[in-house]
This record gives sequence, structure tokens and C-alpha cells, in this order.
Amino acid sequence: MTRRQVRVRAPGKVNLQLAVGAAGADGFHPLATVFQALDLYETVTATSRTDGQITLAMDTSRALREAWGEDAPAVPLDESNLAWRAAEAVRERYGVDAGVDLHILKGVPVAGGMAGGSADAAAAVVACAQVWDCGATRAELAEICAQLGSDVPFSLHGHTAVGMGRGDVLSPAMVRGEFHWVCAIQDQGLSTPAVFARWDAMQAERAAAVPEPTLDAAVMQALSAGDPFALGMALRNDLQDAALALAPHLEATMEAMYAAEALGVIVSGSGPTVVGLARSRQHALGIQAHVKAARVAAGVVTASGPTPGAVVVDDLEVAD
Repeated sequence: MTRRQVRVRAPGKVNLQLAVGAAGADGFHPLATVFQALDLYETVTATSRTDGQITLAMDTSRALREAWGEDAPAVPLDESNLAWRAAEAVRERYGVDAGVDLHILKGVPVAGGMAGGSADAAAAVVACAQVWDCGATRAELAEICAQLGSDVPFSLHGHTAVGMGRGDVLSPAMVRGEFHWVCAIQDQGLSTPAVFARWDAMQAERAAAVPEPTLDAAVMQALSAGDPFALGMALRNDLQDAALALAPHLEATMEAMYAAEALGVIVSGSGPTVVGLARSRQHALGIQAHVKAARVAAGVVTASGPTPGAVVVDDLEVAD
């Protein structure tokens, strides 16, 4: 007997701008953000099964194994995992009775502010819809992704995009050329809710009205011009001070990148991954070497963007 197996990869991301507004009555913060997808990928393999069960397994890429060693952050392999929830969401949407074995190969830092879990979810949505032959349109897949989390729709679409609302209302951004990044990985993650809670507390201490989040024209102009120098100066993350308050050691990582002449340095999303923008691919390798030598990160990888969103890599029949 054979089973159908679909492999899908989806990218991690960096927020070039992340503007945060005061939480609403629903507890969510309005955002104005610019995402860029990087060529650090989560790969989800979905293999059909007939008994209706969902299983989940995971491995880490060589780069992340070298960074984490034996201290890899724990990732749940049950119903709380976004990939598992993605499979359930597809099954419910299309009335599927079959099951699936999901295998994740992680290439994006866990709890690192780079949307690795969201990439898992987007890849699982695409893989499950195809392995079960649901006939789903891309628009339908996007609707499912939006139900799973704010960053999941971007992981589906990739490239560079503006995100409004909770970050899930997307529109494409005009970009010229390629940008090269250095990502300093930490051996312990930061909780996104904890970072937002710290941001809320810091705003309360300031006792000033929080402005509505708006896009920075300088970021958009730098992207459309393909100008890494201008983009480096325009990078902005409203959550950065909160992340640094919870993980002050990240300041040394940022300083090491600036010492290697990074054009701009920022905490990615809610952290703790620190990303630096390089002039070129070769310069990125130089920054990587400097940060490694400074011993201010568990691991350092280079990446380039923009890159496409979730794509099918393989669709095969495999022996049972």
C-alpha cells in the first residue's frame, strides 16, 4: 500500500517596522508593521493516514542544532501546537475524515520573534489541504490561516508586506532588490504575551496617550528604492525596549553588530532574536563572524529576503 505525502516549506520573517497601539477592549494591540520573509524555512511534511488520527514529530536543522546544542527550547507535539491546530482547521473546513502524520523540520528559531510557529501553521494548512485533496483556493487557505494567528497569513504569502489590524490585514509592499540579514539566535526564548505585558506596563509608567500605529514612509521609500543604507536607518520596533527590559543581555548582541558596521540593528518582533542589516551577502558573513567571536549569542545565521511564502516542495506516493 502507498500513502500520499506532501512537503511544504514556509519562511520565517523579520519586522522592518513594528508600531504598536494601546490594547483594545478585546485585549489585542493594533499594529502597523512591515514584514519581510527570509530564507530561513520551516518544512512540514504531511503524510495521509486513513484512521483519522493526527500525529506530530519534529527535528531541527543543523544550524539550529549547532546553536542550541542540548538546550533546545521545548516545542509541544500535541493539540497545542499550531501545526496540529492547522490540520484540525483544514479538516473542519472541508469535512475531512482522514488523518495525517505531520513532521516539522525547524529552521527558524523557537520563540525568537521570527514567526517559526506561524510558518509551521501556514505550511501545515497548505500541506493538509493538498494531501487530503480538498480543492482549496489560495483565498480559502488565507482565511484558515487568519483564524490561527496574526502572523500566519503572512507566512502563507511571504515576500514583503504591510500588515495592519493585528498584523493579519496584508497588502504587498513594493521592493527592489534583495536585502541581507544576520540573525543572532539566543538559547532561551521570550514569551510574546510577556513582552506585550511589559510594553503595556512601560506605557502606563509614562502616563501619556499612546498614538495610533502608523506606517513610516522612510521604510517604504527605502524598500522601493532598494536602498539598504536608508532601510538600516529606518528600522523600528516599538517592542524593542520591552524585550530589552526582559532580556538586557541582548544589548551586547546589538552592540557587537554595530561594531561590525551593520547598517541597522533591531530586535525581531517580540525577540529575543537580534537581526542586523548588511550591505551585501559578503558583509553579512563578516558580521556573523564578528558576533560569533564576541560570544554574545548562542548561534548566528545569515539570511536574505524577500522570499516567497508557503510553497509545495514535493507531492509523492510513498510506501506504507
